[in-house]
Amino acid sequence: MSKTIALVGNPNCGKSTLFNILTGSNQYVGNWPGVTVEKKLGYLKKNKQEFTIVDLPGIYSLSTSTLEEVITREYIESDEVDLIVNIVDASNLERNLFLTLQLMEIGKPMIVALNMMDVLRAHKDELDIDHLSEHLGLEMIEIVAAKEQGIDTLILAIQANHEPIKQLSFYRPKIQKLLQKVKASLKLDVSPTLHALRFIEEGPSATLGHQMSPLELSALNLEVENALKDETLDRDMIISDEKYRFITELSSHVLKRNESDQKTLTHRIDALVTHRILAFPIFLGVMWIVFMLAFGPFGAFLKLYFEYFIHVIVIQNFANLLTFIGVSPWVYGLVVDGILGGVGSVLGFLPEISILFIVLSILEDTGYMARAAFIMDRILRRFGLSGKSFIPMIIGFGCTVPALMATRTLENEKDRRLTMMIIPFMSCSARFPIYAVFAAALFSSQQALAVYSMYIIGILVAVVSGIILKRFVTQGSVSSFIMELPEYHRPTLRNLFLHTWDKIRGFIIKAGTVLLLASIVIYLMSTTTFTLQSTTNQIDSMIGSIGSFIAPIFAPLGFGDWRSSIALLVGFAAKEAVVSTLGVLYGVGGNAVNNTAALIEPIRAAYTPLSGFAFMTFTLLYLPCIAAFATLKREMNSWKWTFIAVGYQTGIAYVLALIIYQGGKLMGF
Repeated sequence: MSKTIALVGNPNCGKSTLFNILTGSNQYVGNWPGVTVEKKLGYLKKNKQEFTIVDLPGIYSLSTSTLEEVITREYIESDEVDLIVNIVDASNLERNLFLTLQLMEIGKPMIVALNMMDVLRAHKDELDIDHLSEHLGLEMIEIVAAKEQGIDTLILAIQANHEPIKQLSFYRPKIQKLLQKVKASLKLDVSPTLHALRFIEEGPSATLGHQMSPLELSALNLEVENALKDETLDRDMIISDEKYRFITELSSHVLKRNESDQKTLTHRIDALVTHRILAFPIFLGVMWIVFMLAFGPFGAFLKLYFEYFIHVIVIQNFANLLTFIGVSPWVYGLVVDGILGGVGSVLGFLPEISILFIVLSILEDTGYMARAAFIMDRILRRFGLSGKSFIPMIIGFGCTVPALMATRTLENEKDRRLTMMIIPFMSCSARFPIYAVFAAALFSSQQALAVYSMYIIGILVAVVSGIILKRFVTQGSVSSFIMELPEYHRPTLRNLFLHTWDKIRGFIIKAGTVLLLASIVIYLMSTTTFTLQSTTNQIDSMIGSIGSFIAPIFAPLGFGDWRSSIALLVGFAAKEAVVSTLGVLYGVGGNAVNNTAALIEPIRAAYTPLSGFAFMTFTLLYLPCIAAFATLKREMNSWKWTFIAVGYQTGIAYVLALIIYQGGKLMGF
């Protein structure tokens, strides 16, 4: 019979790294808090024993009520969990032990994996593991997950039979007596100690599953208030204070800190990159370097040879094969102009996208992106926003779907809703091919600057929107932002490969599924009329009729061409489909040598630099793809707010594109 093992720990303690090692999974590991926002399942088989390993969202406490903390607390309290493996960052022992004490109060079988022992030794600190284990009554295994050290010992500990741990008292006699009284009164079957403590901290509203009447609850609450009336702290702080007092005393016996004043490399780097004046210019400079690498000589070199491979070796030979076997002109047109023209137009940008993914992965893995959130908090707070919202926004540079899910880390529901409304303004990687092809066609000498400007516009619009929405839609105070800045470290090749490959694989899969289907549908609709007659004149086709009908809406923005309108419409399925649709409608598949380059000439003919920039801005800001839309609905849990968000985003896109185009014309561009 399979046993279920729950991996629980603080954010950025190494849970996901350990999960990957134990299960052979390829879950991304980031050097910043909040990478895991929902539980992940994997399996471990060892010596004919099978275990289900569950990687839970990182949390600092079981007492708070953010969504990822609720997910973790409810799961480990359930009957599904047979053993808790508490991953503790040994280099930050005191902070991590707070969660350890709370987990002990659940009473389930539990062992502790002391991770990052190499970091602790690098700081020249000393930890008496035997004394710590004896004092807490917990088995403790020393590991370094990043180097796969101590894993075999940990697996042996997981395989052993474990009894529920003994309950220890971390409190003064007065508090312990009150705890026992509340436990006896509530008579809870699940985690009675933990819920009794929450009752002491928060009152009756924090406790569910009891059989007490409202009158009895009120009387018990009054008894708690009377027992604590002489305390100097508020009741919601007393239990935490008791635990930290216990942890401080315990740490003084088991942990010997290096008292040297010598600054670490992390401190020296942070003195520069988090500097009050220099931090933001450095952030902008770092992002500029990212885009120069993607669009500079190196990116152009890779793209040239990749396009040769795709379009000459693969596509042209396939087109020649179709001619050789004598397929009908209709099938040839569907495959070459439809499928190859659409999908090939997008795949041509894979080298630049890969460079972008690799460099952003390096920034995340080193720990710099955590500093970016810290830097932005200083700026956003001046406008009534919290830097905590910037972490999901950074994730949005990769994909909007996980970014929306990452808002679960926000405690305040209004802040969470506001953040979800502005996350789609962050330019996800799916929009990258749109910027790339338009930048190559219309801003050939300043491609990096054109694409870079899209990301900056997205951030600025998100910030300004946050100010507007905070004032008129989701009024409230600014949430406090406390964030751990992890140690800088060298990125691991394995993690860089996993992260980059995961993104590239998703890009290729989408090209082979969504974009493939979209290209086929667009081609068929562009060669067929509504009377189901074949036509070679696209303007008479289904697509031409639909595009001509909606094109006047976009005419004031500078792109009233029917092809642009259809591309934007199909972009709701997937943003990359904007490029693949243009590739099909402009018939670039017939140019099997280079679909991407062939698409540049029609774009130059259809757009001016001004109208092209307005089009890029509109695609940056208008409604997200269907996957993001579905995630937005699920996370908002409200059709009303979902449509408000999408309507606001599309309205902002239209207004800003209108200002850019009409304003640019007035200024003579």
